[in-house]
Amino acid sequence: MLFMETSRGHLHPISSLIREANNIFSEMGFTFAEGPLVEKEWYNFDALNVPKDHPARDMQDTFFVKDEKETVLRTHTSPVQVRYMEAQLQKNIQPPYRVIVPGKVFRNEATDMTHEAEFFQIEGLAVGEDITLGHLKGTLEQFFKELFKGVEVEVRFRPSFFPFTEPSVEVDMRLVGEKVPEKLRNKWIEMMGAGMVHPNVIKNAGLDPQKYRGFAFGMGLDRLAILRWAIDDIRLMHLADLRFVNQF
Repeated sequence: MLFMETSRGHLHPISSLIREANNIFSEMGFTFAEGPLVEKEWYNFDALNVPKDHPARDMQDTFFVKDEKETVLRTHTSPVQVRYMEAQLQKNIQPPYRVIVPGKVFRNEATDMTHEAEFFQIEGLAVGEDITLGHLKGTLEQFFKELFKGVEVEVRFRPSFFPFTEPSVEVDMRLVGEKVPEKLRNKWIEMMGAGMVHPNVIKNAGLDPQKYRGFAFGMGLDRLAILRWAIDDIRLMHLADLRFVNQF
């Protein structure tokens, strides 16, 4: 009997990137976690120290669920920070915690080559008694080093502001070396927001902010995929076009 050889499927670049990121962070001691896409305002905003009058709560940024009071499509993966810490305390597990959270998020904004209303983020959180910005920088440098093997990676911090971190930083990265595509070589690119977890967030999760502190970061996986594979348009990753997926 003759059997016809069938073509194998291909992983979507985002799925491939999530697997790779999970493997890298797992080697650094991070645990995988996830949370609901339809989220309560408490976890999406209040528990993260986002004021009631913050612009991010306005309709132009957030999708509110009709007929569901104080319910939104999550605008970031950060709500899992508080949910994870609460879950650990319910099991009577005290810090240190290290967790990584990849997942889909939603924002009510116009789409173009670099923006989508529906996209993927990856969140990182580390909480303990002696966490510093130095630990954050070392963690991110190791991640980028493993992800972009074969080229030199440099990371820098710039002061910024986010309600859920204090101090807050913008994280830039650049790739150095002859193997880097010319359009990306030696160019600083903004990758994510990060910082030390705000004491109010630690407190809202049920921990003592006088005893514990931590760092957190969040980056767009779509943007990371664009850099990794030199993809020209972020919308290509959401078209379900097999001609695109089969390249990976």
